[in-house]
Amino acid sequence: MKKFETRVIVIGGGATGTGILRDLSLRGIRCVLVEKDDLASGTTGRNHGLLHSGARYAVKDIISAKECIAENMILKKIARHCVENTGGLFVELPNDDNTYFEKLVTGCRDAGIDCNEIPLNRAMEIEPNLNAEVKRVLKVPDATIDPFRLASANTLDSMEHGAVVLTHTEVVSMIMDQGIVKGIRCFDRLGQEDIEIYGEFVVNAAGIWGQRICNKAGIQFPMHPSKGSMVIIDYRVNNVVVNRCRVPADGDIIVPGDTVSLIGTTSKMIPLEKIDEVTTDDDDIDVLLNGGEALIPNISKTRVLRVFGGVRPLVADTGDTRGRDISRGIVLTDHEERDGLKGFATITGGKLMTYRLMAEKTTDLVCEKLGINRKCETHIIPLPGSERETLSDKQTYKSIPETVVGSTRFRHGERAYRILKGDRKNYSLSCECEMVTSGEIEYAIENLQVKDLVDLRRRTRLGMGPCQGTLCAYRAAGIFFETGAADYENAAKMLIDFMEERWKGIRPVLWGDTLREAEFSYWIYQGLFGLGNLVKETKGRGEGVVVEEEY
Repeated sequence: MKKFETRVIVIGGGATGTGILRDLSLRGIRCVLVEKDDLASGTTGRNHGLLHSGARYAVKDIISAKECIAENMILKKIARHCVENTGGLFVELPNDDNTYFEKLVTGCRDAGIDCNEIPLNRAMEIEPNLNAEVKRVLKVPDATIDPFRLASANTLDSMEHGAVVLTHTEVVSMIMDQGIVKGIRCFDRLGQEDIEIYGEFVVNAAGIWGQRICNKAGIQFPMHPSKGSMVIIDYRVNNVVVNRCRVPADGDIIVPGDTVSLIGTTSKMIPLEKIDEVTTDDDDIDVLLNGGEALIPNISKTRVLRVFGGVRPLVADTGDTRGRDISRGIVLTDHEERDGLKGFATITGGKLMTYRLMAEKTTDLVCEKLGINRKCETHIIPLPGSERETLSDKQTYKSIPETVVGSTRFRHGERAYRILKGDRKNYSLSCECEMVTSGEIEYAIENLQVKDLVDLRRRTRLGMGPCQGTLCAYRAAGIFFETGAADYENAAKMLIDFMEERWKGIRPVLWGDTLREAEFSYWIYQGLFGLGNLVKETKGRGEGVVVEEEY
């Protein structure tokens, strides 16, 4: 069994976990992060990517609203390459409660959120596709943020400061001695290896899965899973974030993100045993499309690329456990204080956009427990990619097409100079939809903890465009083989896994162009490549069992 020691162990590779890892490493504390799947593979990678101004919470949850606007301004500085400063509009429609608008304005001003009512003609200039029947419009400093880039940038900075990151590694049990958590036992799914990690403190940042981690430590930590479903439209139909000016409800926001637009979101409480297989039903899709139609007419007639859902990690401190009635506030629990279990804390609740604040609060607690006097600097030090570019960096791009440079810099910020080289093979396109180059794929494999094609999608957006991987997945699999990151057999298997993962979100919306695209993909991968005829080997943990299963 592989064994090693560190000072702090972080469980969970979402925004909060990677944010804690970065804060720890910047304070000079040795740390290890363990994630059972890939970075941002849980709730972090399954949201609408809204960088809240806080306005959505200003009427009912003033504390969350204040946290949001403070972090909004910080992230626009330290994570510039992850943020698109679109701005946002709250629009009142004819059937909406006309008293809510004034409540929203009052709440925003109380929370310190800059908001202004703008004339309708100005609103139509900002967002030409807006419903012409809107009555009033409030402009707020909403923006969008890419959660995959954010988690990856936090991880990259942590590793450059000495942190260790173990993805595709699942926590099996806690190592405990006389009421003290001493470490964890985990299993490397890819390397098929058991690992023991010893540390002075363990942070549970596993989101909704954190309840299971607590159970492994012998304590109960009740959480309330709230499923949120979203629909992705195949091109960008709006320039700014468009919110419905009413009490938060299903289908009341449209968020532009990269090359697409996203309609969100539903809220349904689900059993804890359902959190690993989140599905979206026809009713969810109808609600979202109808809600989107009210904000931007004809959006429901636009091609729907896919649907997906995530699970919010909600903790209720009252008897009311209805999804939208539970606060989105931060819940940091010191289990020594709550349960008499030393060396263990859980951080949950909150939102993507308050991840950095959650990480700061958690790391402050860790420092207090370990007797370390170092202050947080994550609010002032830019993430990798958001540093200022130098003149020598700019010279690198001279011989490369501007479209390629622009898309690569959009995803990787000022680190693009490490990716783009003058060699034509380096900047040849592997994914035309999202302008992903061969060089970017190689960089991601070598530097960004990419183990397979699904990981690669989260780092580069490969396969997230209109073709949903039809014309780029096999090229990327070839690069894994060419670079030595996978042999031919594993490259073929990861290609199958990638196409099956894409299929999950496409299947519920098989009509019109989406159905035609799916058939085209099937002709290529089954008709031409015969990919479905390959055989997969699944190894059982600890017993060397090999199960052959046809795809």
